[in-house]
Amino acid sequence: MDNKNPVNTNKSDDQQPEFIARQLERLVDRLESMRIADYMETLERPVRLILTNFVAGIARGLGIAIGASLVFALLLAFLKQLIVLNIPGIGGFIADIVRFVEAKNGTF
Repeated sequence: MDNKNPVNTNKSDDQQPEFIARQLERLVDRLESMRIADYMETLERPVRLILTNFVAGIARGLGIAIGASLVFALLLAFLKQLIVLNIPGIGGFIADIVRFVEAKNGTF
């Protein structure tokens, strides 16, 4: 509970209904800010919950696949540039890797 509006239970009998109404209003505002109603509505419809999670899973998987492809393509381009530099010892090893990858890509 926040300290902005501390709960004071020493209210007189004529102030008690107003105090309870204010506290209930604060509770309703806090629950609305937490979006509890939306969460409960989602839980009450299992088909929608499953569909939402399914679509989210597909989006994550597609994002991972596209991201990994871009990273590996950039890595391959970087390795090709290292071959051009012809660094002793590394150039032949990288050339073998690039040839292997290009051979695999040609079969698909």
